[in-house]
Amino acid sequence: MMMITRRQALCSSTFALGGIVLATQLAKTEAAEPKSAFAADPAQKLVTEQFMIDAVDPGIKLYVRNKRPEDLKQFRSEKTLLFVHGATQPSEATFDLPLEGLSWMDYIAQHGWDVYLVDVRGYGRSTRPPEMDQPAANNPPFATTDVAIKDVGSAIDFIRQRRGVPKLSLMGWSWGAVIMGAYTADHNDRVDRLVLYAPTWLRTSPPPQTAPPPLGAYVAAPMATARERLQAGAPDDRKNDLMPASWFEAWSAAALASDPIGSKQEPPVLRSPAGVFQDNRNYWDAGKAYYDPGRIKIPTLVVVAEWDRVTPSQSAQALFHKLPSSPNKRFVEIGEGSHFVMLEKNRMQLFQEVQFFLNWARRN
Repeated sequence: MMMITRRQALCSSTFALGGIVLATQLAKTEAAEPKSAFAADPAQKLVTEQFMIDAVDPGIKLYVRNKRPEDLKQFRSEKTLLFVHGATQPSEATFDLPLEGLSWMDYIAQHGWDVYLVDVRGYGRSTRPPEMDQPAANNPPFATTDVAIKDVGSAIDFIRQRRGVPKLSLMGWSWGAVIMGAYTADHNDRVDRLVLYAPTWLRTSPPPQTAPPPLGAYVAAPMATARERLQAGAPDDRKNDLMPASWFEAWSAAALASDPIGSKQEPPVLRSPAGVFQDNRNYWDAGKAYYDPGRIKIPTLVVVAEWDRVTPSQSAQALFHKLPSSPNKRFVEIGEGSHFVMLEKNRMQLFQEVQFFLNWARRN
């Protein structure tokens, strides 16, 4: 193992189902909760550490980042969290992107949490397999969900051993929610709470009439194209309002910086493994679930945004109803947000809803 060391208010509507309080009820709950349940402590000094850990497969290193309060000395399962990215974005470019001086990772750490992110192989600073040094068409897709679960499992084992904790909370975005959901279904004993943010589930649109073209080893997209896909569903006249130009530029710079080869192309592109897209064809587009949510036995939050066309609310609700009935499962829909709400102007509402669940689930 190698280590490298270095040191807004709710703004739109919330719709809730199942084990979730409605917006009016939430306001009453907030008043009864300690301020720390929602408000991060900006004066909290954070420590950042970075690691390259071994994957299960020889020759593969995985990038892990940790943030925690400087004065945090005792580590507990109920205050430890790991985040994993979606299909095309490295974790640090989304989960730890400081906008107006604050990233989501900062926000959770400022609440007294020991918080981590991991990049699956082929993403971010983790090992880029040799297929990415060749034209994409030369090789088949790699880094499927099976492989991603192994990589995330390595990160979970690393954190459990490092901190001496038996379990931790997991959060996945989009494809990352599939990874975390499937891992939890097999390892409930290692997971404290589960957050499925914009989760992938069975497609409701009819399948294409013609066979899709074959996939190569990886995909590559300019950042403007990536933004268009991630904000699909938001009204065209609202997209720039949701994500101001300066935020788009910050995200673009961070994402491209994680891909030293793609960023040098003209135009610059962000490359990512195509294994997830092969899985989409084999499972979700074909009406087959990759994992069984009914096997998840721990408190679970499903959260999605109103204008998310990538993982629509109807699909997220269908997943929610597959979870075992329990007062510890919750569904939240964030108003005026897309698949990319964590980097949009209503991101604080997402942060607060997730933080509320992380705190609430421990008390109930």
